Amino acid sequence: QVQLVESGGGLVQAGGSLRLSCAASGSIYSANTMGWYRQDPGKQRELVATRTSIGSTNYTASVKGRFTISRDNAENTVYLQMNSLKPEDTAVYYCNCKRLAYPRYDYWGQGTQVTVSS
Repeated sequence: QVQLVESGGGLVQAGGSLRLSCAASGSIYSANTMGWYRQDPGKQRELVATRTSIGSTNYTASVKGRFTISRDNAENTVYLQMNSLKPEDTAVYYCNCKRLAYPRYDYWGQGTQVTVSS
């Protein structure tokens, strides 16, 4: 059974920084996409950033230039460095690990709260 364990959320003032980490435990086929999504209450979950195992990245427009996603393939760990945080970045951040080709899988973490005060 694969589990994604997140850490690093918290409360920070606007302009500050946080670093989220997510480690996948269990047996997992390594060619995949790992990433971060976020969700505010009453809103749909949205993509923040993803990174494939070969290094391709994708960011939502509102975080480009402020957030950086990285990963350690050997450890099945993904990180999200968040700089210049804004109050609108406040949300629950979820880690995701998915593979669309066979063997397919789609795993989610339990979520970590990020709160940015103005």
